[in-house]
Amino acid sequence: MQIFNKTFTKQLFAEFFGTFALVFVGCGAIIVNATTGAITHLGVAIAFGLVIMTMISVTGHVSMAHFNPAVTLAFALTKHFPWQKLFPYWLSQLLGASLAAGLLKIIFGSIANLGATIPANTTVQSFWIEILLTAILMFVILAVATDPKADGHLAAIMIGATVAMNALWAGPISGASMNPARSFGPALVSGAWHDHWIYWLAPLIGASLGALAYSLIHSEK
Repeated sequence: MQIFNKTFTKQLFAEFFGTFALVFVGCGAIIVNATTGAITHLGVAIAFGLVIMTMISVTGHVSMAHFNPAVTLAFALTKHFPWQKLFPYWLSQLLGASLAAGLLKIIFGSIANLGATIPANTTVQSFWIEILLTAILMFVILAVATDPKADGHLAAIMIGATVAMNALWAGPISGASMNPARSFGPALVSGAWHDHWIYWLAPLIGASLGALAYSLIHSEK
């Protein structure tokens, strides 16, 4: 089956650009706060939430606005997304995140590991936090983006608010990544690979669990 047509190319670019914006704005806020202290942790959490909300609003109709390999996997598992598009989406997301991190390094230098996510305490603690954060996020995404009974106009707001909410309390502990691409870009450019496996395995597990949880309450059988 031929999938690389004009429409799919637009979808890949939307995923690339949305993930680029996520890392450039969110991790940029981390870097600026580390330099000036002007943004504060609250501001960083809000920045992540706002950029997600904005990018979903402007690209959701094009690519479904995943910007996250874990979200793409969960959509495929729940049959809301074709499996043959999974890896091209992942590649676009990883490239967007990596380019954003590269530009941040050019602009600011290697400050705050370019916003790389590193556990503040134990790896076990961050692993479980990332699983649960991503499960909550995926539950919300499926509820507002796929359920015909939900108000689709609120999808961007609710998903952005969930990202900000999770980042607000868990950011100082695990980094509140919930997104392998968001963690990969800064790690690749800064070389901060410490316990990086957490930020792949935990979100993939968490998104799958969140999708399962939502399917249990949404199923009519």
